[in-house]
Amino acid sequence: MFEHDFLALFPEIFLINATIILLIYGVVFSTSKKYDYPPLVCNVSWLGLLSVLITILLLASSTPLTVANLFYNNLIIDHFTYFCQIFLLVSTASTIVMCLGYFKEESLNAFESIILILLSTCSMLFMISAYDLIAMYLAIELQSLCFYVIAASKRDSEFSTEAGLKYFILGAFSSGILLFGCSMIYGFTGVTNFEELAKIFTGYEITLFGAQSSGIFMGILFIAVGFLFKITAVPFHMWAPDVYEGSPTLVTAFFSIAPKISILANMVRVFIYSFYDPTWQQLFFFCSIASMILGALAAMAQNKVKRLLAYSSIGHVGYLFIGFSCGTIEGIQSLLIGVFIYVLMTINVFAIVLALRQNRFKYIADLGALAKTNPILAITLSITMFSYAGIPPLAGFCSKFYLFFAALGCGAYLLALIGVVTSVISCFYYIRFVKIMYFDTPKKWILYKPMDREKSLLLAITLFLISFFFLYPSPLFLVSHQMALSLCL
Repeated sequence: MFEHDFLALFPEIFLINATIILLIYGVVFSTSKKYDYPPLVCNVSWLGLLSVLITILLLASSTPLTVANLFYNNLIIDHFTYFCQIFLLVSTASTIVMCLGYFKEESLNAFESIILILLSTCSMLFMISAYDLIAMYLAIELQSLCFYVIAASKRDSEFSTEAGLKYFILGAFSSGILLFGCSMIYGFTGVTNFEELAKIFTGYEITLFGAQSSGIFMGILFIAVGFLFKITAVPFHMWAPDVYEGSPTLVTAFFSIAPKISILANMVRVFIYSFYDPTWQQLFFFCSIASMILGALAAMAQNKVKRLLAYSSIGHVGYLFIGFSCGTIEGIQSLLIGVFIYVLMTINVFAIVLALRQNRFKYIADLGALAKTNPILAITLSITMFSYAGIPPLAGFCSKFYLFFAALGCGAYLLALIGVVTSVISCFYYIRFVKIMYFDTPKKWILYKPMDREKSLLLAITLFLISFFFLYPSPLFLVSHQMALSLCL
């Protein structure tokens, strides 16, 4: 009965088994007296990278021809999930590549963080393919549990412990709200499957004061709040800067890259496919505007690099929500292109931050005269910052242009206007990086050591894609169009 379902889930099953085997390997060998208690971080990270790459190959070899529903409609495999999962695995692999040198420098001998990253990647794969409220909630919960532990993984730093505790308390709260919303929707409709919900809500007006629909409205509102919290949109962003600053840098990189992909994919599936309705669109309109404004204004006051990156990621979530709140095919397509380019730029920035990390690089002012001590790295960071600010012809400009175009196409002129204005404001603090690197003389000169081969390869690839995306963007357009169509049809 289930053999085809298990075959379709083979990549995820492989990744879970590989993670468990790595965990056993780490536990048995790092506590063995015979081998003199070896620190296994490098071995486990290379093996984890290898298992992620094998999972990518397994996924890529099984292209979905049609839509497949697995395990009594609990999971779905179509083009949307397929491309999202491959993208998620690639970004996880690049995060692991970034942190290979980090463990040596920080002398962190805890191999468990790699295991937790792999486990949360498994849960995010399930989250992308979830097709039922219960499956979705379980996947989100597994991902959050891994995240709480990784955020506090640097045990000798009180910042990290504080970050983990904040994330845990607020994250448990948001999971509860999400589950409450799911239970309300189940109580008022009697189904949890996305397809059944879509059939029920077609042509059904959901208002707060309707006789039948007030409970459904509250349920959808609670689910939206839970999601907005997880993705750090504005009224629910309080925890992000603290957690991003307190966690180890590698964890911050993972937090700002991987969950964005999986949660946005899940949100699109829930809200565009199941609950498609104009009432919650206004909520996302508001969140989009608020995130763009707060991301632009709050980042101007920051002196620490990781806090600034946290606020800039809040601002970028606002931009991505433009495409989301349009609710059109162009909107979803622009959202997917925006996520892809945002992840490229974030991988690049965090690889640079981790490369400069050897000298306790914490404040933006520490970049002073980097152009004289390490000119190539300074040029790389400048190009990425210009791309973040949305200066043509770099990739960041293409994504913002496409998002604003989608907003104008569906009549959301206010969103596009505020997007353009906040882009101009955010230019200030992105280009401040360039000014400090090229024109400031630091109080004390810091000579940065050369970075390792893996980081430099990663930087080269992402920089190439950021700089030359505008020459040949059609593959990404085609893929994102196919994904949007597989959702909407």
